Amino acid sequence: MATNIGIMDSAYFVGRNEILGWINDCLQLNLSRIEEAASGAVQCQMMDMTFPGVVPMHKVNFDAKNEYEMIQNYKVMQEVFTKLKITKPLEVNKLVKGRPLDNLEFLQWLKRFCDSINGGIMNENYNPVERRSRGGKEKSVKGSSKVSKSLQTNNMHQPPPVTTSNKTLGPKHAKSHAVGGGSNSSAKVQALSKELEDLKVSIDLLEKERDFYFTKLRDVEMLCQTPELDDLPIVVAVKKILYATDTNESPLEEAQECLNVSLGLEAAEEEEAESKA
Repeated sequence: MATNIGIMDSAYFVGRNEILGWINDCLQLNLSRIEEAASGAVQCQMMDMTFPGVVPMHKVNFDAKNEYEMIQNYKVMQEVFTKLKITKPLEVNKLVKGRPLDNLEFLQWLKRFCDSINGGIMNENYNPVERRSRGGKEKSVKGSSKVSKSLQTNNMHQPPPVTTSNKTLGPKHAKSHAVGGGSNSSAKVQALSKELEDLKVSIDLLEKERDFYFTKLRDVEMLCQTPELDDLPIVVAVKKILYATDTNESPLEEAQECLNVSLGLEAAEEEEAESKA
């Protein structure tokens, strides 16, 4: 099982839309934002689909809104991880905050893990709606349908509204236009908000990648500054690349030339030493 996945693994470059599509297709949901999966219920059901019968779905709360309710879902997830000997740490304190990047990273890992088990093929015998009903999700849906039915029954007994043909239609038309304009504005705001969230996630990923490579370069620099290695030809060549200031030209050719000259001199010295011997 692919439980240990490096931070630069291709799994962490799967986009937000692909993750949401994966969740919605597998579980027959309609999530539009990564934060909607912060409660941990979706993750529990993904594990239930991958390992049927392992997750006690009756303990999973799909209506969890508060952090203490979400934590209970992650406790169920941790129990499943322990049972399956999965060593992936669950950073519950970060996940329940609903930050997009933290939840996206965990879902990226979860997708890669599930794909490594089932080969990326959905379990056709798995009924996500039926399994979810054991966690109380469908119960609330059924309850709301009962309410709507009762409302319909009451409305049937009420007399129809009285309408007059002599009333002025101008203000009503103006009001309807205003409402229509408001709905269009709210749709634009939602679209812009979603675009802004996507940009934030992209920036977070780029910053993380930048910090990763900066740390690598810093480690190389620290190694090159070791006194015992300071005069080695390869270290001199690496330093030329690290400390190059001209952004228009690559220092690689100069470093290679320096390295070739140094290696040539060493070879000549060795030949001279052998001839004298």
